Amino acid sequence: MTHVPPPFDPELAAALELIKDMISPGLTPDEIAEVRQGPGIQLLAELDLTMGGAFEVEDRQVPGPQGEPDISLLICRPAGPETAGPRPVIYHVHGGGMIIGNNRVGVDVPLAWAQALDAVVVSVEYRLAPEHPHPAPVEDVYAGLLWTADHAAGLGADPERIVIAGASAGGGLCAALALLTRDRKGPQPIGQVLMCPMLDDRNDTPSSYQMAGLGVWDRTSNETGWTALLGSRRGGPDVPAYAAPARAEDLTGLPPAFLDVGSAETFRDEVVAYASRIWQAGGVAELHVWPGGFHGFDGFAPQAALSQAARGAQVAWLRRLLGV
Repeated sequence: MTHVPPPFDPELAAALELIKDMISPGLTPDEIAEVRQGPGIQLLAELDLTMGGAFEVEDRQVPGPQGEPDISLLICRPAGPETAGPRPVIYHVHGGGMIIGNNRVGVDVPLAWAQALDAVVVSVEYRLAPEHPHPAPVEDVYAGLLWTADHAAGLGADPERIVIAGASAGGGLCAALALLTRDRKGPQPIGQVLMCPMLDDRNDTPSSYQMAGLGVWDRTSNETGWTALLGSRRGGPDVPAYAAPARAEDLTGLPPAFLDVGSAETFRDEVVAYASRIWQAGGVAELHVWPGGFHGFDGFAPQAALSQAARGAQVAWLRRLLGV
């Protein structure tokens, strides 16, 4: 069987051409340290998290999982007048293939939502693999959710209106968080936004073969990330759903989900399958497959028409979910 890739959207193909010398689709383990120090991460330090004064920003150290180090939360609260009632919360989990990034990565997206929705953003920093394999990342993310729910009143926020959201590895961790907090009877988010989520350690879908060597995150990168998280267990029979949500046998009782993915990216088929399994379990999900989109296209080319449509669909879903 040949694996002919679907074409990239023309605007996005042009954007890929501009960044091809800076981002290789196939990240190998020996490149992790270099990428962590790359220009993209350094630029995050210059990001205006106040969005021109719209938010008050603080970093706060809060308790991590029992017996583990504290974790850092980036808290961004609207700087405008207090509202009549508590604000909703966007609890954000950053991407980076489980191996790179911090709580600034991708936070511009939930901050833009929060401006439109008058919401608080809390972005969690979690320990990275391979130094901290599973379950360290998801346990850190769970600890941050516990703190956010317990201290929502002090943030002017509503613990009953927490939406969990993340892209790529962050989307996968949000899917795992939804499973974990359901099973532990912890705080129950009212929704989950899973943007091009990293869900399946098996790395064996048709789209993972179609997109080999293309885009910004191919099956080589995917193997690097999952092996860092799981070691020799990757792809084997004993991978827990809290590490790779595609392994979950029970998808009942989850909060409504928004899932999106590009048609021209490694994660396409696992995301479509996950949405289908939520429906099969009687759950609520909205799925968008953006034609010609590569992994994370809306972040790399935010002005492209497809990116604008994707961002608009996210905000529209959140408005319906939150009733604002």
